[in-house]
Amino acid sequence: MTSTLNQLKARFDKAFTAAFGADLTGTDPMLVLATNPKFGDYQSNAAMSLAKKLGMKPRDIALRVVENLEISDICQPPEIAGPGFINLTLKPAYLESQLTAMQSDSRLGVPLAENPQRVVVDFSSPNIAKEMHVGHLRSTIIGDSIARILEFFGHDVLRLNHVGDWGTQFGMLIAYLREVYPEALTTANALDIGDLVAFYKKAKQRFDEDEIFQETARQEVVKLQAGAEDTRRAWQLLCEQSRREFQVIYDWLDINLTERGESFYNPLLAAVVEDLEKTGLLVENQGAKCVFLDGFSNKEGEPLPLIVKKSDGGYNYATTDLAALRYRIEKDGATRIIYVTDSGQSSHFAQFFQVAKRAGWLPENVEIVHVPFGLVLGEDGKKIKTRAGDTVRLKDLLNEAIERAEKDLQTRLKEEGRTEEEGFIKNVAKVVGLSAVKYADLSQNRNSNYIFSFDKMLALQGNTAPYMLYAYVRVQGIGRKGEIDFDTVGDEAKVVLTEESELTLAKHLLQLTEILNGVEIDLLPHRLCEYLFELSKKFNQFYEQCPVLKSKDGSAFDESQRMSRLMVCDLTAKTLKLGLSLLGISVVDRM
Repeated sequence: MTSTLNQLKARFDKAFTAAFGADLTGTDPMLVLATNPKFGDYQSNAAMSLAKKLGMKPRDIALRVVENLEISDICQPPEIAGPGFINLTLKPAYLESQLTAMQSDSRLGVPLAENPQRVVVDFSSPNIAKEMHVGHLRSTIIGDSIARILEFFGHDVLRLNHVGDWGTQFGMLIAYLREVYPEALTTANALDIGDLVAFYKKAKQRFDEDEIFQETARQEVVKLQAGAEDTRRAWQLLCEQSRREFQVIYDWLDINLTERGESFYNPLLAAVVEDLEKTGLLVENQGAKCVFLDGFSNKEGEPLPLIVKKSDGGYNYATTDLAALRYRIEKDGATRIIYVTDSGQSSHFAQFFQVAKRAGWLPENVEIVHVPFGLVLGEDGKKIKTRAGDTVRLKDLLNEAIERAEKDLQTRLKEEGRTEEEGFIKNVAKVVGLSAVKYADLSQNRNSNYIFSFDKMLALQGNTAPYMLYAYVRVQGIGRKGEIDFDTVGDEAKVVLTEESELTLAKHLLQLTEILNGVEIDLLPHRLCEYLFELSKKFNQFYEQCPVLKSKDGSAFDESQRMSRLMVCDLTAKTLKLGLSLLGISVVDRM
């Protein structure tokens, strides 16, 4: 099912060619949604941009285009406004036919990608021996949503968790545990993650203060890199302990990932340095091997190098990232590689992307993208912390969201005089609590910081998950009240749109493909959130103004109109469910 926007673009392309010749074939019609209903539904601004090229007044260009524009099956006769804007209003009959087609399609009219890609989405990426904290929240949620949307379009998506499971920190931790808790290095589950984190902090303090311990820790790293059996076994136990804790979070959030940590690429690092030397890009500087970058300088204004091999023979994060990039292109066959990390790492990605390009490691058909995001702030506008000033553990934050959702639900049930089973309450609280956290994050432009507020994200009004879920629940309530089997409504109904709120809702439903196409390209999930919020609002307006099951005054209610409105309700619910699922959010039938 071709989107309305793409259908209109194709008609404009033919009109440009018919009006001005083949030179204008492929001209962008500059079609956008009208900002004001009085201008119709879509508006083309192309006439103004073509005035200089054609040596004509914009209004005269618009007149010629409209004379050749064949859209009578889609729109009312076009109107020319102002200096040359072409305004288009969709016909009710077109809307009715499109909604009918959308209702009968399991994908709600959204076509698969014409040219599916092999895509790597690199997201979450916690560090072994550390607990996941609120800083991992955005990468995990945003990355998962991007992966879901790309998968929905039929792209072959590899979801990679590039965990920090290698390096000096393991030397520190293993050396320290050999002294104070050797059982942890030989016995599974000897420590829980909280104890492991506490030991890591003590090991780091010791490393910073004790030169002898520093050397002991470095020797443990050497042994690990050399594959010493006892050190490697200890490392594996520490990694497994952390993985189990990470998986608890991933299960709660319904996140699927393939772990491929830094250690995976360790055998490939020497080849990265060797191949960079062959390109002539590598320069030795103060004993380190570096690539000097274009457009980057230090505080003194001198060219800034990207170190790929340190003076002590060790490697940097950049070396690992270069190895990972090459592997993803050469072995995984990726043609689009997406990195979802905080905006503070933007410079790092720009630097190693530049090295990869200059080294000739990026084929023309491969796109690499850094998807940055801002900070999660507390209600005081500062980086979110616990009362003790520590980083907020993600597990604690999610637990609190569920507990607050349950408390709000219990209060509402009491006010409504409803009695529900414990299982129902627990399930709804979990869905609402976790959905609220996810949606609060995804509804923000990821490039911005956002303020974390339980009260706002759990509110039943406004741009929140509970508001969206409630709109879905309202449709299910209509079905229960009217004893309607929505699975058969589409077979029996013919959409007939007569009221303004029906037409408004229908037009919005048909924008789903356009919105998802946009997110597929720009990787901004908040655009989908905005669409779903507007859909919920327009549905609630429709529900208030258009009786569905029976007339407001008790008069005879036309059965065809009843079935039509039930179909519109069902299509709205299906769209909400699909859109929320692409954000990683489940729905409930009752709240």
